Amino acid sequence: MAQGAWSQSSSDQLANAREYASTGRLANAENALHSYIADNPSSAEAYFLLGYVLFREQRAKDSLAAFTEGAKYQRPGAGEFKIVASDYVLLGAYSDADKWFSQVITQNPDDAETWYLLGRTKYNENDFSAAATSFERSLQLRPMHIEAENNLGLCWKELGQLDKAKAAFQLAIEWQGATPADAQPYLNLGTLLSENTDEPAMRQSLTYLAEAESLSPDNPKVHETLADAYSSLKNLPQAQRELEKAIELAPGTSALHYKLGQIYRKQGMREQAQQQFAICEKLSSAHSSNKTPNPLEPDHPNSK
Repeated sequence: MAQGAWSQSSSDQLANAREYASTGRLANAENALHSYIADNPSSAEAYFLLGYVLFREQRAKDSLAAFTEGAKYQRPGAGEFKIVASDYVLLGAYSDADKWFSQVITQNPDDAETWYLLGRTKYNENDFSAAATSFERSLQLRPMHIEAENNLGLCWKELGQLDKAKAAFQLAIEWQGATPADAQPYLNLGTLLSENTDEPAMRQSLTYLAEAESLSPDNPKVHETLADAYSSLKNLPQAQRELEKAIELAPGTSALHYKLGQIYRKQGMREQAQQQFAICEKLSSAHSSNKTPNPLEPDHPNSK
């Protein structure tokens, strides 16, 4: 085969990989990229695209390895660093994610999405003040960003500024209009109100939690929070029903079984309570004996 014909075929292979990746055919994209890299082992572009595909497949360590290899041949750009940072989020390595999201911000200071992702990372690092600053910057660049406003509310809550937290959650709800789709602001505002010792506030929390349930009926956390609210209001039968729903959705969560056991016991249902406590103990024991080795973290992508 002539060299020109081979080059065209190789170019088509990379173009096909891009098409596969853009349309969600990730396995096809990965296969095409491995074939292309076999013939073009110094293609930074191919390695970076492979890193993106592997990230989409939730294979963070493999994705980082691909970016590290590509960085031998070309300095990664802001787009690559954003995916690298997201890989570290998947691995729970938040300080590394912080480093690379901050690198993206240095290059693209007006990137609203990266400010939001940096805020989420700072929040997971328990740096709530810095997280709030990142969310506020994201909102300046992208007004009415519901997720950023909702997460800003979580920061204010952690910082003890409950009035500001409540206002942020309410704003995130208002921005959704008459046809809301995001349950999280309702859940977070309902949770905040349910933690109030004032009974009217606790009853008001049920309105928001019920809306969260209608938007996200398969979220066990919503049912658990509703159960907590009903329990605080001494409505034990309803608390029982909500916990039973939560357990149907998340049967392996020991805390739910413990809470349900307590509700059963308060209602004089001793046998059912003991069953739930036994399940809780079994799950907790299994969790504590499950030894998970620490994975070796891949090298950081370096610049050349």
